[in-house]
Amino acid sequence: MTFDPWFGVAVGSGVDRVIASLPVNGCGRRGEMAGVRVTMTSVAAWTGRVNEDFVGVLPGAAVLVDGAGIPGTEAICRHGVAWYAGRLGGSLLGLLPFAPERSLTALLAEAIGQVTDAHRDTCDVADPISPSAAVAVMRLSGGYLDHLVLGDSLVVLDVLDGTPVVVSDPRETDVSRPYRTVLEALPAGGDEYRRLLSDMRANRNRPGGFWVAKDDPRAADEAITGSRPVSEVTGVALLSNGAGRIVDPFRLADWPEVMVTLAAVGPVGLVERVRRAEAHRAVTADDATIAYCSGLDEDRPPSV
Repeated sequence: MTFDPWFGVAVGSGVDRVIASLPVNGCGRRGEMAGVRVTMTSVAAWTGRVNEDFVGVLPGAAVLVDGAGIPGTEAICRHGVAWYAGRLGGSLLGLLPFAPERSLTALLAEAIGQVTDAHRDTCDVADPISPSAAVAVMRLSGGYLDHLVLGDSLVVLDVLDGTPVVVSDPRETDVSRPYRTVLEALPAGGDEYRRLLSDMRANRNRPGGFWVAKDDPRAADEAITGSRPVSEVTGVALLSNGAGRIVDPFRLADWPEVMVTLAAVGPVGLVERVRRAEAHRAVTADDATIAYCSGLDEDRPPSV
């Protein structure tokens, strides 16, 4: 795979594993934050399974999309979850370079609308089990690092003089917890299992429930967003919940250790730890995707 640092690259959504170490010029202008590097990996839950995650980068931006669906989704949407994740991620990557003045929330809303329109005439986009996705985005713009999280993906900021700042949306975890306790005791794929899973997903995109990218652009208004001066940040990681389980629920590391591990061995090493833990605990594996951006502080003048 080749990469032109003036354009970008995307991986995932059907790719079992792609690793890229990329020099990326921040803010879309050469010479500004020129030391930023991005290392990515996207690994399907198991060999032969379609990867339903997507990750991509552009100069000064990164996008991660974690697709979600349940058995029967293919009867609602002929395209499938991987298509939805890839299309949504691609739409976001297509919008980010040309609208630096627009909020990440507005860009996500437009991307959701584009994808919904692309399959509205062929698929039942409003059905509760039609494809959906969690989203994480970071963007360097005007000396600031903007970030967005919708659903259970994560953005983690390595900051100067402090512990990592974890940007997450706990609503899906909070709503899903009582369902998952029962689901873990049921045979996967059975009628009762599918009924409970469908009931859980009926809480999506409604007050008192949780919010994900699906068919309604207004869900983007519920995203967790923020902005921080780039001068305060040394690195940033975007993780799907399949990769983030190394902290919760496995508790094999805390977030400072995660960021140290990413700096030392990269995303692949971290995902390998997750896979070993899943095997040891006999836990069903999940797609695991990470984009790790480092070197944000390399052009910073030394303190006097």
